[in-house]
Amino acid sequence: MANPDLCYLSATELGERIAAGEISSLEATEAFLERIARLDGNYASYITVTADRAREDARRADAEIAAGQRLGPLHGVPVAVKDQFNTAGIVTTNGSTIMAENVPDADATVIARLRAAGTVLLGKLNMSEYASGDAFRYPYGRPRNPWDTGRNPGTSSSGSGAATAAFLCATSLGEDTGGSIRGPAAFCGLVGIRPTFGRVSRHGVFGASWSMDTVGPISRTVTDCANTLEAIAGHDPNDPQTWDVPVPNYSAALDGNIDGLKVGLVTERVHTDANDPEVRDAVIKAAGVLAGLGAEVSEVSVPLIVNSSEISYGIIGSDAAMLNWDIISTERLEELDHNNQVRLLMGSIVPAKVYQKATRLRDVLRRQILAALGQVDVLVMPASSVPATLIPQSAGLGTKADVLAGFKGRRGFTAPFNLANLPALSINCGFTSSGLPIGLQIAGRAFDETTLFRAAYAYEQSTDWGERRPAGV
Repeated sequence: MANPDLCYLSATELGERIAAGEISSLEATEAFLERIARLDGNYASYITVTADRAREDARRADAEIAAGQRLGPLHGVPVAVKDQFNTAGIVTTNGSTIMAENVPDADATVIARLRAAGTVLLGKLNMSEYASGDAFRYPYGRPRNPWDTGRNPGTSSSGSGAATAAFLCATSLGEDTGGSIRGPAAFCGLVGIRPTFGRVSRHGVFGASWSMDTVGPISRTVTDCANTLEAIAGHDPNDPQTWDVPVPNYSAALDGNIDGLKVGLVTERVHTDANDPEVRDAVIKAAGVLAGLGAEVSEVSVPLIVNSSEISYGIIGSDAAMLNWDIISTERLEELDHNNQVRLLMGSIVPAKVYQKATRLRDVLRRQILAALGQVDVLVMPASSVPATLIPQSAGLGTKADVLAGFKGRRGFTAPFNLANLPALSINCGFTSSGLPIGLQIAGRAFDETTLFRAAYAYEQSTDWGERRPAGV
């Protein structure tokens, strides 16, 4: 039996111990595989466990490291990825039974880059069907939050949040269209970053919105998140929307020094009735911690940010309908989750003038955010207005009030930076009185993920929130 305590090491520490010869990649891999077999029935975080592939990757990593050919900080480290990314020879379902027999011939670029970094693939993680967001039915089992299994681990990268929080992988990949990395990170007490649009390739990734989909990591520590992003980032000729700009050594900038950093607390997203009071208070206290570390904290205004959820829905619904028209136009639509059917059908009939108005408002919002970032280095606000929500007991929305309440929820806090195509990170900044994690969101300028990591790392090192574990894991 493998040493189960290995699963509690950060991805970075695990990589260092493997490189030093203190443990083998195969030993760490067996520990994770045993843990998945024993515990994942509680969380349904995996769709496919690739045990044979994982052992093959681990043996190769051990041989390379023994030969002095270490590929980087994640060499030999067991990881898992959202089932939205093509994996050669491994079924890729996009969270749907419609694609239950889809076995790609080639890897998505992010998968190829993880492989080039020497990682070990444990498997493919559960997700909202077709990356659709708030699904009711999950064909491969309802993912559950390790902090409270009666609650949602976040959508649509549900399994990425649940598996990482339950120590069923060392680090993971998710995808963020309207907040699907930051939402699970906030709900599960993790670190997740949506990089700048165009920082990471989407080649071989099933889409939900061509103008907002972004791949990024969900990890347990800031350093792990930084190392994972560095492994997958960079220009890709197969994705013309990637930018040919240098990828920094993110972890090298993590020195804990944020003296003089200008932090803008977004007034409209902090002082609002939309926030759970415990969320608001935790974020304000977190800003105080940053100030105590030498940051210059002030309030900034982004007026249109309060309408970001509505703007986002006006665009993403139509984009998703277009990308999945082959499903809408066939009888297979009925095979989808009820919420997904409604979402795609509604998106398919959005009037052109509504879509145009949403895109114009998107531009106004982006200019307001950039103007705020002209005054400060980073913007700070909650990643979600509420902690992890209860798992719904029925599909759909019952009343108009339910719909309006949805606009005040998590998407209204994550969507601004998808609309602006800017990087944004969520890090745990405390817990509610009932023990649920709270997410602090830090956003910044295009391609300046380094500053986000610096601020998050300084905060992480000054608090002990990341040292807590969910009960039973």
